Amino acid sequence: MTYASDLGPVELVVLSFPGERIDRSVTAALADVVDRGYVTVLDLIYLTMDDSGGLRQVEVDESLTDIGLDGLTVDSRGLVSDEDLDIVRAAMEPGTSAVVIAYEETWARSMAGTVRGAGGEVALHVQIPRDAVAAALSATR
Repeated sequence: MTYASDLGPVELVVLSFPGERIDRSVTAALADVVDRGYVTVLDLIYLTMDDSGGLRQVEVDESLTDIGLDGLTVDSRGLVSDEDLDIVRAAMEPGTSAVVIAYEETWARSMAGTVRGAGGEVALHVQIPRDAVAAALSATR
């Protein structure tokens, strides 16, 4: 059994797209960061809304080939909740799809273990929003 203390930081990301199939370049990019050991995908759920507003959901344990997400390594832990999915569904437009991914920052697990082994602790971990980074970088120019 894996405990929360054995994991690095876990984050949730929602990727949205027009249409019902994920471009292979997105799948390849995700597979690349997984294969390099940067992240571990802990849950993945695909949602699509057809042009008439009908929703379809595909879980990670189902075939992902038809939607373009086949070949991914997922250490499924069931971390995406129904509440998470409700928020995503409410934001979707007809003719779009979304991939909801819960992932561990695997590199940080190793770093945190090394820090704990040296008698330290990870005292703070904050993700800075992209807009804040862009604003700070623009201000320095």
